[in-house]
Amino acid sequence: MRLELSRVLQQCRRGVLLDLGLGGEHRMELPGCLLYTRCGTVPHLTHHTLCTLKHLPAVTQITLDSLAEHQEVLEEFQEGVGRFAGLKDTVIFSSLHDSAAPHPPGYSTNKTVSVWGSGGRIELTVAQYMALQKAIRPHWYQSMADGDTRQPNATRKKVCRAVDRTLSHLDECLSLHLKTEELRGTEIFGVVEGGSVLEERVRSARETAKRPVGGFVLDGFHTEAMSQELRGQLVAAVIKELPEDKPRVLLGVGHPDEVLACVEAGIDLFEGFFPFQVTERGCALGFSYTLDPDPESTVFERNGTEVEEIPEHRGGENVEIQEQMTRFEINLKDKRYQDDFRPLVVGCGCYCCRNHQRAYLHHLLMTNELLAGVLLMVHNLEHYHGFFCSLRGALESDRLDALKRTVLQGRV
Repeated sequence: MRLELSRVLQQCRRGVLLDLGLGGEHRMELPGCLLYTRCGTVPHLTHHTLCTLKHLPAVTQITLDSLAEHQEVLEEFQEGVGRFAGLKDTVIFSSLHDSAAPHPPGYSTNKTVSVWGSGGRIELTVAQYMALQKAIRPHWYQSMADGDTRQPNATRKKVCRAVDRTLSHLDECLSLHLKTEELRGTEIFGVVEGGSVLEERVRSARETAKRPVGGFVLDGFHTEAMSQELRGQLVAAVIKELPEDKPRVLLGVGHPDEVLACVEAGIDLFEGFFPFQVTERGCALGFSYTLDPDPESTVFERNGTEVEEIPEHRGGENVEIQEQMTRFEINLKDKRYQDDFRPLVVGCGCYCCRNHQRAYLHHLLMTNELLAGVLLMVHNLEHYHGFFCSLRGALESDRLDALKRTVLQGRV
């Protein structure tokens, strides 16, 4: 794996990761996001449907939450999760937790971390963790880490202990990595922990940078756990301690405004769970991200139409949806869409918007049809990954500020 930076504006990095995969045949444009999966599959979509989408990332993320309970099957299969799940033409990145799924705090020890599969908690030592990576055979994987510092009330002592454990786990993972033939050519990413404590973040980054890792994972920046201002300060401090020639992956951040802020701080790669969360709420992404609108075909032609306001909801399921929604979404369960015959986003070229209307999606959601999730996921993936394409273009043309204004102005 080789990182080439074509443009650096203050801390923003525009570049490409080359020689990815065991044969070096893949490349990944930066900044970018990973393709989100559960059990090696993008939720709601078959591989055939997935291959019809545009702007798909070159790197697919799988999480141990969904795979740990299948270790024996993967070991017996002996060809890794890529072939097992049909992920043949992609680079696989194995991470510890699924940021779209809750995992209870308080289950890390000096020797183990825990993941939660469908059958409950699975406790992993470093040896078990590395045996699982051996069965999965990813192209990249994060080292085992104690990320149990996401709670705002985590004490300094607890955060310090988590950093010490994470560094110890990294050293053990590196030792076993060198002895594992099945992981030859695989890149191990060191994890930077430290919760909300600046000094511990800096210490973790500085010590991790001394290890022979292929890249860095910044963990513990989950949306609900800290303010955007604090997150920016911590990310900026961490970036100063990391070498420029290795990629930086940020976990737990996916909202477009937060992505833009973290790109400005120097982050290269993000998780791709946000479109899935939006789909699960019965919503469609509809924020603007183009800088050169085309009146006939752009997703963002507004033709003087007022920006939609998210209505207040009272009672039932809509209250919960309203609490979880972001300003980048359209709640298609709302009754006002039952006779709205526009596409989800006017001018969008995805299959859903070319063939269906908001009223039809509302109908599918109200009748609990599985097709609703399929069509929403198709749209939300293309919209989100299109945003990253526009982000890279904005960095190339030095128009990031203009893109920020466009993204933050509202929905189309």
